[in-house]
Amino acid sequence: MNKYRFRLIAAVLIAFVVVLSAPALALAATGSPGVGVENDLYQVARSVARTAIWNDINTGKAGSATVAILDGGEIVYAEGFAMADREQSVPVDPATVFNIGSISKVYAATAVMLLVDAGKVDLDAPVTRYLPEFIMDDPRYTQITVRMLLNHTSGMPGTVYTGSFGLRYNDAMYDDTLAALSHSRLKHDPGAAAAYCNDGFTLAEMIVARVSGQRYLDFLADHIFKPLALDDTAASVGDRALQDDAPGAAAAYYRPMTGQKEPLEAVSLLGSGGLSSTAVELVRFVDSFSGMGKQIMSQSALAEMKKSQPPRRIEELRNPGLPYGLGWDMTYIPRYQKQGIQVLGKSGGTGHYNSMVYTVPDERISVAVIETGPGGSSLHIALDVLDAVLVAKGLIAAEAPTVSVPPAAQPIPDEYAAYCGYYISDAGTLTRVSIDSEADCLCLSDFDGDVEVPAASIYYDGGTFHTGDSGGPRFYLVTIDGEQRLMAQSSLGFDTIAMRRLPVIEDVRGMELDMDDRIWLRRNGRPFESALFLPWHLSQSHTFEDLPGYVSFNGMKKIESSTYAAMPDGPTRDITDLRLLRIGGEVWAQVYDMLYSPVDCAVAFAHGASAVTVGGEGYSEWLRVEDDSILTVQIPASGRVIIFASDGSPRYDSAIDEGGVFVEDGDFVELCGMPGDQFMVTCEAAR
Repeated sequence: MNKYRFRLIAAVLIAFVVVLSAPALALAATGSPGVGVENDLYQVARSVARTAIWNDINTGKAGSATVAILDGGEIVYAEGFAMADREQSVPVDPATVFNIGSISKVYAATAVMLLVDAGKVDLDAPVTRYLPEFIMDDPRYTQITVRMLLNHTSGMPGTVYTGSFGLRYNDAMYDDTLAALSHSRLKHDPGAAAAYCNDGFTLAEMIVARVSGQRYLDFLADHIFKPLALDDTAASVGDRALQDDAPGAAAAYYRPMTGQKEPLEAVSLLGSGGLSSTAVELVRFVDSFSGMGKQIMSQSALAEMKKSQPPRRIEELRNPGLPYGLGWDMTYIPRYQKQGIQVLGKSGGTGHYNSMVYTVPDERISVAVIETGPGGSSLHIALDVLDAVLVAKGLIAAEAPTVSVPPAAQPIPDEYAAYCGYYISDAGTLTRVSIDSEADCLCLSDFDGDVEVPAASIYYDGGTFHTGDSGGPRFYLVTIDGEQRLMAQSSLGFDTIAMRRLPVIEDVRGMELDMDDRIWLRRNGRPFESALFLPWHLSQSHTFEDLPGYVSFNGMKKIESSTYAAMPDGPTRDITDLRLLRIGGEVWAQVYDMLYSPVDCAVAFAHGASAVTVGGEGYSEWLRVEDDSILTVQIPASGRVIIFASDGSPRYDSAIDEGGVFVEDGDFVELCGMPGDQFMVTCEAAR
């Protein structure tokens, strides 16, 4: 069942103002050079953008895209690519709106700094000063400061996904976040380490609303959007569509394999990743960090936002770790820093969009790229475009072309045998590392349930490991404070943790249920949630003979008691803990924000028609198919029907699919709705 799992990564954004002329917009909309066509200074940058973006579109990594370059406060190039709406043949142009994901974090940090400027928020005050209702099942939570929310050092688990992405805004997002945190612990001491954390920005969003006395979006509109004339920046495209607030076309996402159009994505994590904008307005927003043009923050606030905000414990790595700022992913890039140029950068990723913005504040140069599709290359495209602009302006030297020589595989030194074992990466994903001495490679294996599946081989070359591709990623193994890690060397010049080895548990404990190969059904799904989360609706827990004391359930956890399994300690993104609790006489499971009951709760249904009513708690109702059948369901207005194959893969979703459906013996049917919603299910023999 784990073979359908995936990693979610969520992201954020920024800008200043100059209005594009209508003729320029028309040129760009037709795919011609667009803004800045007279100025040959940007010819190479335009060519780089077009070539790379069309490559992403033609290979299915992206469906459509937009790009913008700002120089000296002026938009010098902006263009759209492919169709925003295929059915209506509406092309993307510079005014087309995309979700920007985690670039939204820079807006949240800016909002907090505006309150710091006003003397209403202290960056180093505890979060509980502003949100006394915020509690955790860990006494250290009182040490979390506002700054730690913005630089990813709080130690909180990561991301509350329940209701966060979907078909509409989740009005209960604040309550959902506080509830999940209230029964969770920290993965490290506050401030000690940095691990990307979306929940920190949800709390920051709540602080802005609480202290200002305004709705968060209203505060952004009054203090950021309007002053900087960001007329096309607002809530996510799905939320805006429901409010009829989208200014022109929004870029829709189409499934690359089928061409099926997804509903416009609504993101409820506003501070963390819930805004939408255009590439033009992104570069205008980040231009406000230059200290020139229209300004909304004090010089001291600008300086604070542009500097690195490291954790207390700085680890000795071969290259620097990711230099988080307040909201920013990067407050510098090493190869530019060596030439005296500061670059700020922030990426964004949601289920349907990927985005990247860079700005060189001292030169007032900014680049933004946004694509539909989660697998695009906006980060690298935007950097290549920025590089072309800096070279054209004589700010950096062009790098001489080099001949790529495929790296050779060398024998792996004996000392690396000590690194063989089980590791975890983001979301607690389990990987086994072993050495194949005959092939001279380090073997990485993932797990489909408890079955080991070869995933990758990497080869040794003078202290680092590589995939065999010239110019491909590099890795190295290292021990830091007794913890063994596989580090990844980024092409940007940073080292990040790819995986951490799970330590051997000496005091092995078990849980009150046998957790091996046990199937669980999610019960607190919302009918408006994104299809992104469907692989988590039918989950399976596992234990491993070679890993006593651990349980896998939506990621690895270490068993501490008969009813509790904790997150593995350390700076890993989006890891969760597990609690067993009794509901209605049954043992259910709480995995951070997701609630599960045993598979036995699914009711077998026979041929004919029957009514199924959602109970007072609003928990999803589950049915089990016992014969190949044709299924039709009358769905209430607020309801949704999702059908899963026996292996956990979703095969039908009424949010995008229509009519009856063929179901097989062993399939599961989830009826998701509001309390009291009634579904009429009709089942007929298929043969």
